[in-house]
Amino acid sequence: MDAGSHSISSGKNSAAVQRPPLQEAGSRPYMPPLSTTSRNPSAKCYGDRFIPDRSAMDMDLAHYLLTETKKDKENAAALAASPSKEAYRRLLAEKLLNNRTRILAFRNKPPEPENVLAAGTVSSHQAKPVKQRRYIPQSAERTLDAPDLVDDYYLNLMDWGSSNVLSIALGDTMYLWDASSGSTSELVTVEEDNGPITSVSWAPDGRHLAIGLNSSDIQLWDTSSNRLLRTLKGVHESRVGSLAWNNNILTTGGMDGRIVNNDVRIRDHAVQTYQGHSQEVCGLKWSGSGQQLASGGNDNLLHIWDVSMASSMPSAGRNQWLHRLEDHTAAVKALAWCPFQSNLLATGGGGSDRCIKFWNTHTGACLNSVDTGSQVCALLWNKNERELLSSHGFTQNQLTLWKYPSMVKMAELTGHTSRVLFMAQSPDGCTVASAAADETLRFWNVFGTPEVAKPAPKTSHTGMFNSFNHIR
Repeated sequence: MDAGSHSISSGKNSAAVQRPPLQEAGSRPYMPPLSTTSRNPSAKCYGDRFIPDRSAMDMDLAHYLLTETKKDKENAAALAASPSKEAYRRLLAEKLLNNRTRILAFRNKPPEPENVLAAGTVSSHQAKPVKQRRYIPQSAERTLDAPDLVDDYYLNLMDWGSSNVLSIALGDTMYLWDASSGSTSELVTVEEDNGPITSVSWAPDGRHLAIGLNSSDIQLWDTSSNRLLRTLKGVHESRVGSLAWNNNILTTGGMDGRIVNNDVRIRDHAVQTYQGHSQEVCGLKWSGSGQQLASGGNDNLLHIWDVSMASSMPSAGRNQWLHRLEDHTAAVKALAWCPFQSNLLATGGGGSDRCIKFWNTHTGACLNSVDTGSQVCALLWNKNERELLSSHGFTQNQLTLWKYPSMVKMAELTGHTSRVLFMAQSPDGCTVASAAADETLRFWNVFGTPEVAKPAPKTSHTGMFNSFNHIR
């Protein structure tokens, strides 16, 4: 179990200052307390001068440390060479106090490295050009207001589509933010009996949007015409917290523990059911090839489902997981398939686990596990470099960039004052949007610009929704 609330409320506070959503945070009257944004709350600021506080100094202790022999392991060997206190003082005066010219003294410029072995002979071991380290901005490029964002770890309330439009659910309302123009529009506000919105996912065409509701319904929208195309009912018995597309298949995960494949082109849309979780399914991700599905649940389980296994079973894939992985000790929500290795999956655990784990999904082997020290809310791979970005909850509420496979920290991005529940990546892979319980949406230029822009493959999705008019 993870420390996320199952109780649903839109988070509205009538006493709070009402402000328009997805507006620049700098233009709003509401601002979070400055003290909560400090990177070092214990640090004191004394202005531009350092004024020593002698009352906080222990002069006797300082004198003892300079004159007495210490017995700790690190310094015992070095101080053993000093026969007495008098010898130590004499050595100190001789080498340091009476020879101040050695401190920060200018010296001749070191000689240039020789690039040739002999005249006219170039070394056979040419030094490889060192790749310049990418500059990673430490602050958000843009911050927008996101009032009424539901603070629930198990939901998935933000997605960035291939047409460069970001969708985010704020309470009962779905908003669309066009990254190209910076404009915001309201797609729909669901009825109070059906809300709040609990999940959102763009179809591959970047035009159609799936919305999961607290009432268990799933809505399919055409965002180009702001038209509701279809409502899928009876798929789940309770709220739909996770969604994932695989071409024309919309996979839904519910609080009832069920995972259902829905073919949106046909009337009887529920074509496949996976049953392996005993609690809410809070993470769903299809692999890039569309052959494997990863699911994470509040039962601390991670399942890998294979299309070939499910399609060959007459029981519609029921209970036929490829791998059932029980290594996490908290809810598994954060899932990310590696873009440069098709069988590599990264997963993150909740507050009682705090680990990022890497899996070979062909064999089910855990390749590595890294304790991050805090709740892992979301994971994203860099599409251009071997890097992984994680977002976290208590206690730092930060985004951490890792170098893969060494898992050395490259950067820690701070600014959010509550747990960073959701992340989404721009279509070009460079910008990351993060939404947190502090009701702000921040954009980070964390992944840089690719050296060579690869043209997006042209894929036709026109046949996905062409039969909605007669199957409503």
